[in-house]
Amino acid sequence: MSKVQGGMKCVKYLLFVFNFIFWLSGSLVLAVGLWLRFDPDTTSLLSENDAPENFFIAVYILIGAGGIMMIVGFFGCFGAVRESQCLLGSFFACLLLIFGAEVAAGVFGFLNKDQIIKEVQNYYESATKMPNGTVITSAFHSVLDCCGSGSSPIETCEDESKDCVETIEAFFNEKLFIIGYVGIGIAGVMVIGMIFSMVLCCAIRNSREVI
Repeated sequence: MSKVQGGMKCVKYLLFVFNFIFWLSGSLVLAVGLWLRFDPDTTSLLSENDAPENFFIAVYILIGAGGIMMIVGFFGCFGAVRESQCLLGSFFACLLLIFGAEVAAGVFGFLNKDQIIKEVQNYYESATKMPNGTVITSAFHSVLDCCGSGSSPIETCEDESKDCVETIEAFFNEKLFIIGYVGIGIAGVMVIGMIFSMVLCCAIRNSREVI
């Protein structure tokens, strides 16, 4: 089997390093997803059966994407070392699919960010009006250090207490921005990986055509 030489050999090892970084990035995405899913603050706020599900749906997508990225990164490393056109082509196709899914999820999240926050705010306000909503509202008050809201005042709240509706918006904006920043970073890494994989794949094919 012909081996790539010169500059392409450098690309080969750069692709291997890239895939190792990509594997680590997948680990980071998976870790962020698991953190958001099992974060005590978030879980205590959205653990009831009638809690809005959109936030956790986005988190589950993040966890799945992280796991897939780790698998793809492993096979990318193997394909680079073995100089396999098949594995490198498959790696490129997987990266392209993940990139497309990430862009679609990012657009969905951006367009529905306000809706997700609004659902949580409505969930809190409806809990303040339910006879059995004390446990839910207490969780919000404890985690967010707030009490009541302008539209749903609570008699036991102190005058200087923070408005829970406004605090909910700030809390989930922070969480969603973390997802967004991680996604942008991973998208940039994937574009570099697709370029490297195609360059190396073409170099391997050309080297095997030389008699």
